[in-house]
Amino acid sequence: MARKNEDLIRSNLCGYAPTANLMLNEKIKELTASGKTVYHLAFGQSPFPITELAKCSLSQNADKTDYLPVAGIKELRKAICEFHREFDGLDVKAEDVIVGPGSKELFFLFLCVFNGDVFVLSPTWITFLPQARLAGHEPTVITTEYRHDWRVTSDNLERALNKSSAKNKVLILVNPDNPTGTVYTEDHWKELVEVLRKHNVIVLSDEIYGCLNFSGNHCSLAKFYPEGTILSSGLSKWASAGGWRLGYHIYPPMLRSLLDAVKSAASHTYSCASAPIQYAAVSYLRVNDETKAYISHLRRILAAVGSYCHHHLTEVGVKAVKPSGGFYMFPDFEVVRCALAKRGITTAQQMCDTVFEDVAVALMPGGPSFLRPVQELTVRLCFVNFDGSVALKASEACGLKKPLPDDFVEKYCELTASGIQALKNWVLCQKSSVSHT
Repeated sequence: MARKNEDLIRSNLCGYAPTANLMLNEKIKELTASGKTVYHLAFGQSPFPITELAKCSLSQNADKTDYLPVAGIKELRKAICEFHREFDGLDVKAEDVIVGPGSKELFFLFLCVFNGDVFVLSPTWITFLPQARLAGHEPTVITTEYRHDWRVTSDNLERALNKSSAKNKVLILVNPDNPTGTVYTEDHWKELVEVLRKHNVIVLSDEIYGCLNFSGNHCSLAKFYPEGTILSSGLSKWASAGGWRLGYHIYPPMLRSLLDAVKSAASHTYSCASAPIQYAAVSYLRVNDETKAYISHLRRILAAVGSYCHHHLTEVGVKAVKPSGGFYMFPDFEVVRCALAKRGITTAQQMCDTVFEDVAVALMPGGPSFLRPVQELTVRLCFVNFDGSVALKASEACGLKKPLPDDFVEKYCELTASGIQALKNWVLCQKSSVSHT
């Protein structure tokens, strides 16, 4: 008797699909390899080179082949603590750190061992809800709004938590945020912490973009809610080492049982993060003048590009919160809805497909991947489609004591600037088509 393929997959994973951003990125790479010009504003990979120190350290540690401690070598965990002491003012200990092959794996293992209700935001990073389902949870989605700069408020957090009767609750959020580019400040945290403490909520705080807060003043939730915050970070963003696949979580001491359970799960799954990468990361995370200057250059370049994108899109009527950190913004193209409707386009996915066909700009729709309504015309726009080596050299030549020149983005971040201009002109074209009818 032939086996039915649909019976091989758990019923609650019906329609389970690969992560949309990775699939789209592979498609774009194939197109660009064939010679097609594509303005790839849909993938959040750091465009910048890793530091020379990191390159040398990785080369010097290529002979490290032993299996390492599941939680990571102590030298690396100590370096992580020192890094966050310097940049975030946190006093954390090496025994509270676990290192993994990317923070994504550590999120998943946490969800596998956690017993309780899971809460995620809308919009949020596309992996959280699928991971939760894969781990056997059905998350509650808390909707945020443009008028609040896409931040969760104490009111909508309170309403969501009141509906849960579970003893244990975990909220997953990102700061600076992916996909919106918004950030949480001390005032925001003080308001939210009252609700979090009242309901005894654990927060998985993804702060992998923390060093790329454009103000240079990242505000970690762990500073205001130390007993309930699990801080997540890694080398993918500020260190421009996504392919190194090294992430880590820092647990508060009172959640030791959860950390021990995640360590146990790690021992049964990935065993340990790559040995050469761990040893090389010790050097990368050591706080020195080179590291501080590198991060400062990246911050101001990204701030300039984000500001450029926001200015030119809002200039033609697109709604968007100005990004305050990271690689992203989350614009709403409601201004062209009437024009698109005349073309039979009613969803964000259809709009993104049309934009790609019309002007070769790749975007990701807000819904459903980022948990927005499919007919809402929001998109996740990544403004890092430029040669980071060129931009970094130009910023270094300018020096940190001088501001970047006004034409910096158009001159040194050309692909992103060209993509934004193509998108801007596309919006104008759609608006013109309505006014002429």
